Amino acid sequence: MKTIAVIFDFDDTLIPDSTTAFLASRGINTQKFWQDDVRELVGNGYEPSLAYLNKIIDLSGDGLPLGNLTNADLKQFGRQLDSGFYPGLNAMFKDLRAIVRTLSADITVEYYIVSGGLQALIEGSPFVNKNFTAVYGCQFAEHPETGRIKNIKRCVTFTEKTRCLFEINKGIRPEQALQNQYMVNTDIPLKHRRIPFKNMIYVGDGLTDIPCFSLVQRMGGLSFGVFNPQEQASAKRALIEFLHTDRVVSMHAPKYRKNDELGSLLRAAVSSIAARAMLERHEAESD
Repeated sequence: MKTIAVIFDFDDTLIPDSTTAFLASRGINTQKFWQDDVRELVGNGYEPSLAYLNKIIDLSGDGLPLGNLTNADLKQFGRQLDSGFYPGLNAMFKDLRAIVRTLSADITVEYYIVSGGLQALIEGSPFVNKNFTAVYGCQFAEHPETGRIKNIKRCVTFTEKTRCLFEINKGIRPEQALQNQYMVNTDIPLKHRRIPFKNMIYVGDGLTDIPCFSLVQRMGGLSFGVFNPQEQASAKRALIEFLHTDRVVSMHAPKYRKNDELGSLLRAAVSSIAARAMLERHEAESD
């Protein structure tokens, strides 16, 4: 009960799509990559995340557009991401910590990323390394001798994201889960789980976030959707897929400053959860 988890999708939630930015930096026609190549695989039955990961592998190697791509290359590009984060994030993270610290020295707030993007790229960001407790994303395995990416090691699909939430809920670290893929099935009584779902806030932008939206809302937490108000398709999807189905509390532009809608709501949400946790603890001690 002493920890609040604020969990974010990454691409188009905290920053414009990072995989697209990386591919463009390597001279890839990103419109063709997503709209033609990846879409063709999805049309043939591929899971969307597996489709784009396989296409990256197809483009990697001697004489191919991405060359002898390594995870180190992805991390190196990730170091450039910090200038592209949506406005207000750094200040909001400081504010949320200050809010819970003011209410109680015993309550803490932690930040997580659960993404279908490339984990090595995300972890290259100094901002991410400084602020986030853990990152969950897609991973490539490397050739043991050359270091070149060789296989898909982990693919974070729609429902895989909910598995990550259960790992956070039960207090299972990512490195523990990678060593034992079945650890998430450990039967831990609700009262002994590290972060209750009602102490979670989930923020995401896309269809891949729907299972997480629904899970967190159903279990007493809060979900907020992000959309680009400048794009008609994004606004339409936000209305039909998210708001009409009660999967999120509300939808907002990805702006996190104190006076922005989303930034203001997240500050209020953390304050509310912290206050409720204090009240519940006081009542338990009184009993």
